[in-house]
Amino acid sequence: MLHDASLRTTIEMRVRALRPDMPPRWGKMAVDQMLWHVNESMAVALGEKEAERVSSPLPRPVIKFLVLNLPWMKGAPTNPSFVARARHDFDVERQRCLRLIDAIAAQPVAGIWSDHPMFGRMTGRDVSRLHAKHLDHHLRQFGV
Repeated sequence: MLHDASLRTTIEMRVRALRPDMPPRWGKMAVDQMLWHVNESMAVALGEKEAERVSSPLPRPVIKFLVLNLPWMKGAPTNPSFVARARHDFDVERQRCLRLIDAIAAQPVAGIWSDHPMFGRMTGRDVSRLHAKHLDHHLRQFGV
């Protein structure tokens, strides 16, 4: 989880290792689009943005459990609010990513967190785990 200083430091180092010309190992997003994508989801978790509420074919608690606890497949569906349709400034998005990671880690785990667009009510521990897992997934997509 991003509240674990050691894991957060590792993720931040991996974000800093990204380069604007890195090709993805899978998927269609360029690295700047991937950064925008993870940034948008973290901004929603922090209440800085709103995202389209989406439903799941499974009950919310079931899908939340699966997403938090099982490995993610490549090319998994995403909330339409988080689909990068344009290119973005790599340096701006990388700095924004680092700021958002710090902002999530600065929030008290036991505090009040914004509802997730698919999972609904989330604990701070779940939010921190989800975004650490999301970042790891996409950093692996770009080989870092």
